[in-house]
Amino acid sequence: MGGRQHGINWRQAIKKGPGPAKPAAKPAAKTAEKDVPKEEPKGALDELPPDDTNPEERAPELIGLFIKAPENLSVENGKDIILNASVDASQLTVKPSIKWFKGKWLELGSKSGTRFQFKETIEKEKKIYHFELKILKAIVADAGGYRCEVVAKDKCDSVSFNIDVEAAGEDDNILQSFKRTGEQTKDEHAGELDFSALLKKRVEEKKKEEEPEGIPPDVWEILKKAKPSEYEKICFQYGVTDLRGMLKRLKKVKVEIKKSEAFTKRLDQCYSIDKGQRIKMIVEVANPDISVKWFKNGQEIRPSAKYLFENVGLKRIMTINKCTLADDAQYECIIGDEKCATELFVKEPPVTILKPLEDQQVFVGDKVEMEVEVSEEGALVMWMKDGVELTREETFKYRFKKDVKKHILIINESTIEDSGRYQVMTNGGKCEADLIVEEKQLEVIQDIADLTVKASDQAIFKCEVSDEKVTGKWYKNGVEIRPSKRITMTHKGRIHKLVIDDVRPEDEADYTFVPDGFALTLSAKLNFLEIKVEYVPRQEPPKIHLDCSGGEHVNTIIVVAGNKLRFDVPITGEPAPTVSWFRGDKEFTDKEGRVHIELKTELSSFVIEGAERSDEGTYNIVVTNPVGEDKASLIIKVVDVPDPPENVRITSVGEDWASVIWDPPLYDGGKEVTGYLIERKKKGSQRWMKMNFEVYTETSYQSVKMIEGIMYEIRVFAVNAIGISQQANTSKPFMPIAPTSLPLNLTVEDVTDTTCTLKWRPPDRIGAGGIDGYLIEYRKEGAAEWTEGNSKLVERCGYTVRDLPTGEKIEFRVIAVNIAGKSEPALMSQPVTIREIVQQPKIRLPRHLRQTYIKKVGQQVNLVIPFQGKPRPQVTWNKEGQPLDAKQANVRTSEVDTILFIRSAERGHSGKYGLTVQIENMEDTATINIRVVEKPGPPQAVAIKEVWGFNAFVEWLPPKDNGNSEITGYTIQKADKKTMEWFTVFEHNRKTQCTISDLVMGNEYYFRVFSENICGLSENPATSKNTAVIQKSGIILKPLDYKERDVTMPPKFLIPLVDRTVVAGYSTALNCAVRGFPKPKVVWMKNKMVIRDDPKFIMKHNQGVLTLNIRKPSPFDGGTYTCKAINDLGEAEVDCRLEVRAPQ
Repeated sequence: MGGRQHGINWRQAIKKGPGPAKPAAKPAAKTAEKDVPKEEPKGALDELPPDDTNPEERAPELIGLFIKAPENLSVENGKDIILNASVDASQLTVKPSIKWFKGKWLELGSKSGTRFQFKETIEKEKKIYHFELKILKAIVADAGGYRCEVVAKDKCDSVSFNIDVEAAGEDDNILQSFKRTGEQTKDEHAGELDFSALLKKRVEEKKKEEEPEGIPPDVWEILKKAKPSEYEKICFQYGVTDLRGMLKRLKKVKVEIKKSEAFTKRLDQCYSIDKGQRIKMIVEVANPDISVKWFKNGQEIRPSAKYLFENVGLKRIMTINKCTLADDAQYECIIGDEKCATELFVKEPPVTILKPLEDQQVFVGDKVEMEVEVSEEGALVMWMKDGVELTREETFKYRFKKDVKKHILIINESTIEDSGRYQVMTNGGKCEADLIVEEKQLEVIQDIADLTVKASDQAIFKCEVSDEKVTGKWYKNGVEIRPSKRITMTHKGRIHKLVIDDVRPEDEADYTFVPDGFALTLSAKLNFLEIKVEYVPRQEPPKIHLDCSGGEHVNTIIVVAGNKLRFDVPITGEPAPTVSWFRGDKEFTDKEGRVHIELKTELSSFVIEGAERSDEGTYNIVVTNPVGEDKASLIIKVVDVPDPPENVRITSVGEDWASVIWDPPLYDGGKEVTGYLIERKKKGSQRWMKMNFEVYTETSYQSVKMIEGIMYEIRVFAVNAIGISQQANTSKPFMPIAPTSLPLNLTVEDVTDTTCTLKWRPPDRIGAGGIDGYLIEYRKEGAAEWTEGNSKLVERCGYTVRDLPTGEKIEFRVIAVNIAGKSEPALMSQPVTIREIVQQPKIRLPRHLRQTYIKKVGQQVNLVIPFQGKPRPQVTWNKEGQPLDAKQANVRTSEVDTILFIRSAERGHSGKYGLTVQIENMEDTATINIRVVEKPGPPQAVAIKEVWGFNAFVEWLPPKDNGNSEITGYTIQKADKKTMEWFTVFEHNRKTQCTISDLVMGNEYYFRVFSENICGLSENPATSKNTAVIQKSGIILKPLDYKERDVTMPPKFLIPLVDRTVVAGYSTALNCAVRGFPKPKVVWMKNKMVIRDDPKFIMKHNQGVLTLNIRKPSPFDGGTYTCKAINDLGEAEVDCRLEVRAPQ
């Protein structure tokens, strides 16, 4: 039993954090017996440990979970290894999960290869889990230390053990090598001895010496095509541990480049193009008259508006217009039996945001739709909330909807937790917006008023709330009111009404309106006005019956603007008095209109339909009869919502904040202003977002959590006891922006007696405001005031401060300036002494000018030679010791370098040029050797010295003019006297003689010679004056003295097809070899169906080697593949099984 290891690597494993658990595999079918445990096939990565919300803060508790742990074992090479572990889960709250490790870090899972198989069973009654790891056909590389770890939420356990793999003895298996071919029969002596097993074993041993053990062939193919930087990742993915052996074998692989006879320039390995763009594929051919065919996924391409074919000299060009994702394929160019192939990858353009998200403000329970519009249909976008990605696993909370280019995030019932900043990210941009979810708050715009109503009149209770959707119930003395013929209840918009017709004494009560879903009640009282009939004398002075506390009839009535006012004045007197109404000194007699009076027996009413601010004032009523008169005054005060605040303006802004102030409204509506409501929005948006939910009493406010660089607007409402001002004043658009951080790395570049040159780097944080420039300031050491060194802002990161006092110690600082203001200053660590430093002159001669500088005739000569020295040195040029002629060359000199320029070089410009840099009695010199060359002249005295057989010996003399350059060789051409067409025989011939062979018998030849130097061949050749005549000779045909061999044979497969398992999406190939004469016809079949013109399959036949290429297979391409070869003498076939598994 291997020793237990508690907590060695668990803390590190837990810190990595498990990913989201994948769904478990489908359980196996249940058996009839109850005692049989339920089995679930399980891969190492199919089920990870349960999610831990915060693994950084809580590590699993280390306890003993194993009731049976894996043991140390030893197996023979080639046999299977079975490891078992049992875990007691009776005390666990979640299902335990297990991981198998080889060594310290290599986790064994489904990606480790098909040799590793995992199994899991459970005894439900006892809650015991059984885990099994099976390693098929053990190899030497499987030996070593292993570790088994089990985890269940906050509990874990770990066990380590060893596996030894021993080599199998050859004596035990030698008899197996001598098996008989007839073993399937009952007779042991039947059949012949078959030594193939022994031969195969030797071949396998030879391969094992060449290949590292344990690496499947399909992994080798992936490694050969991968980049070196990806080797470690691939080895970790497929469980390869022998990294050194793998690298040694990869170094031995040599790629042989076969020189093509048809192509002089092939297609590139791959091409990449953006969607919608045009691409050209170009090859160069050796023969301009040969035809070229183009193929896409094995199908020939025909000329069309999309595919254009061009022939330009030796170039063959195929143009693909307006590339789409359907053009992402394999392309081939075929000339005869030769071809070259390439892959075209079509990239989608970056997805930009056309219409960004908008800020939203909703109530709890409302449906929220956040919409963004992008530039491409079907583009992938990422939704994030407060920096955390919203995944589709949260479909119960969020829904994602796509509508052409629009992407919509839907929250059906919003909660307070949904408040936050939402972001949408694409591969070409991002946008963000704030969502605020607040509790519903119902505001009462108009309360219910008490009513006093006479018998048979109509009573109307009216109230107005802020939400049109709110419903409610009416109560009379706490009992819900039901509609009847006399009582009706209406709800129109925000207004709720209770109407009682034909009022009776029993209707006098307290009436209450209760909105549904809110802890709010609105109450009022209905007073029934009784008319008492009393005996009065026939002569009675008029009297106004009003409830007044004083001796005078003065009543003050406050009415809300827009409401109806009805003031009933009871009057008595005998005879019936005359009633007059006055507003000020002017009598009011209107009986119709918005403001009117109504006269009834013993009652006069003053009515205002929809009170306005102009209705305020004092109204007098005078009643007279012969006996006397009575007066009363009515003071009406109209209260309204206030006017909006005045002069809303932004005083200051920062990186994500802005300060706004305003003046109180000119008119407070008759009630004191209790506070203000502030809202903001992005410029161009229609959605306003509240900044405060409680009334804000100050006249200044700071808005925070804004996005830098975005234009905003802010508006302010005034609030009093009546309500919110109808209209808000809006500030001018503004942008939150902040000054940059301080400039970096302020250093001194140069100092003279009166100047100092500074340089620095831009700030780390610039922000949306950018940088307008830099301000440089200086002061003497110990001084308090800073002096500006530049009158205008400097845009580049360097500046020379002038007119400084010589010998003084000066301190410098640099400040970045943008639209938001000045940044913090960047200071020098110590003051700078203003004094020029003498520096010895030195020429920095470039490396390429230390050798002879060669140029062709007519080319430009532009030599830039840097130097150093302080003060500025004096620079002089000479040629061959003589002053340089200004007509031959131009010289320009700056403070740090000098330039020698010749517009068009001639051979006369060749020579030695001298450069001298001098400061007082110090100097430095350099010499540049320039040589101007051109093509040489033709050779001299070309002559044919000797002719024998089919050979001719030609000799010549070097040219008189070598073009100012060494002769590098000669080019010799020949021409038949009949046709005088010249053909090159030798190139780059070093000697002034050559022997020309393989001349045609009976022909007479001329020869000509070109001389060659670094500029190329001479313009004119030198031609031989005499000719070479090749004499004819007799030829005798000897008949064959042997009999031709009969090589015809039926098809026979030398190498069969092999079963393969591949990963979906990775191209693969099936290979076999066949022999037969005449050349057999080859047919490929899938599941006994012939594969015809399918672009996914490419069939090749080269010298008997048959290949079926399957491009990017899918799981549907799995099955049985058959290769059938047929000729006149017979037929043969082989088949294999192809399994395509989905990537893990």
